[in-house]
Amino acid sequence: MEEYVYINGKQYRRGYTTGACAAGAAKAAAAMLLTKTSLEYIEIDTPKGVNLRLKVEHITTGEDYVKCAIQKDGGDDIDATHKAYIFAEARFNHTREIKILGGTGVGVVTKKGLGLEVGGPAINKTPREMIIKEVRSILGTAGADIVIEVPEGEEIAKRTFNPRLGIVGGISIIGTTGIVEPMSDEGWKKSLSLELEMKKQLGMNKVVLVSGNHGEKFAKEVLGLNPDYIVRTSNFLGFMLEEAKRIGYSEILMMGHLGKYVKLAAGIFNTHSHVADARSEILVANLALIGAPLDMLQEVSKCLTTEEAMEIIAQYHYEEVYTIIADKCKKRTDMHLNEVSIQTGVILFSLDGKLLGKSEKADELMEVFK
Repeated sequence: MEEYVYINGKQYRRGYTTGACAAGAAKAAAAMLLTKTSLEYIEIDTPKGVNLRLKVEHITTGEDYVKCAIQKDGGDDIDATHKAYIFAEARFNHTREIKILGGTGVGVVTKKGLGLEVGGPAINKTPREMIIKEVRSILGTAGADIVIEVPEGEEIAKRTFNPRLGIVGGISIIGTTGIVEPMSDEGWKKSLSLELEMKKQLGMNKVVLVSGNHGEKFAKEVLGLNPDYIVRTSNFLGFMLEEAKRIGYSEILMMGHLGKYVKLAAGIFNTHSHVADARSEILVANLALIGAPLDMLQEVSKCLTTEEAMEIIAQYHYEEVYTIIADKCKKRTDMHLNEVSIQTGVILFSLDGKLLGKSEKADELMEVFK
């Protein structure tokens, strides 16, 4: 892995995710289970296409298992899990399945809306895929039980948003690329803006703004938009809109998950939960304005995620609220830009890739980006 990135002339060190650590530990444990030989390092691939060489630590072996750990390194984006040890234990089973289980310090999902099974371990989709791929590369078609543990996980989780999300007893094993990119706000914003500058220099006058991985995937795979026009905003919607205006874009199509863009509908242009988290309140207010019953509003207000709230909205058949929210997002965007010559449109989607709502002008703009 190229260890550093340079943003505005300053050096930042990359790291790797808890998901990458879990995959590395699982692969190392499987390899030692198979060969009965200790390993000092293990190499894994990541969805980002970056190869990692990880140090294998805390190896213990038994008659029918091997357990080891990889230490999480967040680079210059240090979070609560930095320096935590992510353990994996491997045992052969009598099936051809790679079964991924959560052990001590890995959170248990207790609420719907996270895309994970209620009652199961908080190990996200991409880390699961990474673990299976790496273990398969060692064991072939043989089956194994892989138990992921984080000894300090329960204590670490108290410094995260997991309790608010209904994840109890530990941390989540996460990461969509396997790599932690340095995310200092100013440096990150400048790197995002640089992509806008580069596309403008290539002659582009229009752009599709998405928050992150989910938005990019939705734009390309569901809507069939040309990926050349796509630029990520992270949580910095206001900043990126201002930069798009400064640089001279005339058409801006924005798309985001309801959990982010419901904030935009209320004029919140930095969508990070540390800055503002009024998702339920804004959603309840918009539902109330279209006559939703009180018992429904009370249910929505208790939801920990907008994905969970979507299930209630579907049960009561109030999906029209998504179009209303999309139109409000567009109105707020136009007010923020304060430039009538810039055409904007907004599209909302869910985590499972369903289109929820479109603002005025969104259909017209979609056509020009295909």
